[in-house]
Amino acid sequence: MSEGNGLPPKQGRTVVIGVAALFFVPLLAAFYLYYAGGWRPAGRTNHGELVTPARPLPIASFAQPDGKPAGETNFRGKWTLVYLGDGRCAEDCQRALWVMRQTRVLLAQDMDRVQRVFVAEQNCCNLSFLHTEHPGLALLTPLDAAAWLAEFPRTDTAHSLYVVDPLGNLMMRFDARQNPKGLLTDLQKLLKLSHIG
Repeated sequence: MSEGNGLPPKQGRTVVIGVAALFFVPLLAAFYLYYAGGWRPAGRTNHGELVTPARPLPIASFAQPDGKPAGETNFRGKWTLVYLGDGRCAEDCQRALWVMRQTRVLLAQDMDRVQRVFVAEQNCCNLSFLHTEHPGLALLTPLDAAAWLAEFPRTDTAHSLYVVDPLGNLMMRFDARQNPKGLLTDLQKLLKLSHIG
């Protein structure tokens, strides 16, 4: 007999294993259902459209508007709001960039954790407008980025803002025509839960 609890050693081990199973079995079942089984709770509160599973973006080459190469880590280290579009930046583009700018400003003390990037796929760029209205916006043109661009959902791109996490994973699409408070709420939740970026 063991001296501590009055149970034989074999029975004591069985009790410990049973208690551990009570904790770990439901946890493992929940992980399996969520990640492998595709089950999601019905009461999601996000406003953007989650990209499931999140897509790791490959390393790609970009240039700045003056033709100088941009670093290959433009989408790592911070949360990134990305807009893909024509560099002339017509009305849809202007609305999307406004939503990006205002959302970042409204993050207040967390705004430095978020960066804004406009990837001009062609006709780069309306620099006078972009520099005046959107200081701090990173402007990039793709060089060797076909695989990178292919990871983005291409439905309704003109109205789409994308959220990339600090590890370089594409994780959310937001329609810039919707109420911008939705994007702000989503980002606030992500930043609150995240310990990276």
